[in-house]
Amino acid sequence: MTLDGFESGRNARITGVDWTSLAEDEAKRLQALGIDEGAEVAILHRGVFGGRDPIAMRLGNMTVAIRRVHAHAISVEAV
Repeated sequence: MTLDGFESGRNARITGVDWTSLAEDEAKRLQALGIDEGAEVAILHRGVFGGRDPIAMRLGNMTVAIRRVHAHAISVEAV
């Protein structure tokens, strides 16, 4: 399952990231934030308009907002 389809409020562990589907600068930014295999995340809420962008997620002690296309490249499993 990818992060964009994961249920809000539940914890997940990142099992993989399709780095090739992202622009190089976007991939580097996500990696700098700590988005990588093994990281635990939770969807806090989604945008209310159109494509439901951005997606706000908890990553450690941070709240990070990412675009839906980025969340689609992130595979997760429930924990």
